[in-house]
Amino acid sequence: MSPLSLAAGAKILFQGDSITDAGRSGSKDRDNALGGGYVSMCAKMLTAKGFTVINRGIGGNRIYDLEARWTPDCIALQPDLVSIMIGINDTWRRFDRNMISSAADFEAAYRRILDRVKKETKAQLVILEPFLLPVPQDRETWREDLDPRIHAVRRVARDYAALFIPLDGLFAAASTQKPMLHWVTDGVHPTAAGHQLIAEAWLSTVLPR
Repeated sequence: MSPLSLAAGAKILFQGDSITDAGRSGSKDRDNALGGGYVSMCAKMLTAKGFTVINRGIGGNRIYDLEARWTPDCIALQPDLVSIMIGINDTWRRFDRNMISSAADFEAAYRRILDRVKKETKAQLVILEPFLLPVPQDRETWREDLDPRIHAVRRVARDYAALFIPLDGLFAAASTQKPMLHWVTDGVHPTAAGHQLIAEAWLSTVLPR
């Protein structure tokens, strides 16, 4: 898909879990805060171009949490672009709380969310796949659960004509150049360098020079 066309003053909504949240939801002014991660890094360029940036990531969210709050945290905002990164907690909760959900159910919920975007807004879509690096080593066992979700996200991106950012591959490639702990603290949550990697991928995909 070609780069998106955004008019001056366009409203850009970032949605997701703790990686997108990055401390935003703990702020006293949470509705206007951007957090300390890739969203705030992207916002420096986006606001300079006259766009409005909104962050509604919430730490710990699974796809079902996102779906439950989609009316106030997306539809009511009427964004011009929606950027979504979700899925790692759907895997994580299986291993730390035995909250098991199938990749098929995950994909169905994702499609319901995007159906609403298409029907109830005029927003364009950017989808970022969830990612994982095996630090600590036991994260490697998570692949059995996460990989089918990544494939589901890729199918969804194709079917809904979204711009797609392959973060799992990007983090895997980056970890061949510098140690994995340079990019993530626990296999999932990015360091400052990891957030910068996401921000650069997002901006180069959505606003290529």
